[in-house]
Amino acid sequence: QVQLVERGGGLVQAGGSLRLSCAASGSIFSINYMGWYRQAPGKQRELVAVITTGGNTDYADSVKGRFTISRDNAKNTVYLQMNSLKPEDTAVYYCKLRSGVRTDYWGQGTQVTVSS
Repeated sequence: QVQLVERGGGLVQAGGSLRLSCAASGSIFSINYMGWYRQAPGKQRELVAVITTGGNTDYADSVKGRFTISRDNAKNTVYLQMNSLKPEDTAVYYCKLRSGVRTDYWGQGTQVTVSS
């Protein structure tokens, strides 16, 4: 089994920054990618950013230029640096690990609240 532990959520004013981390442990085989998704109240969960083992990244249009995803392969940890935060970034942020072709593991989620 794989466990994902997220850290770094909190309350910040608009324009501020937060850094999320997600550490994976357990029986990890063949990581395809790790990433961050978010879910705001009343909305569907959406992709924020993902990064492959090789370092390729993909971002939601809404966060491009403001968020940066990175990873430490040796520590099986992924980070999300969030700058210039906006109230619409308020959501529960979830870490996801894709193993192989279609096996997904999710973290418990961490709340990010941006006040105006």
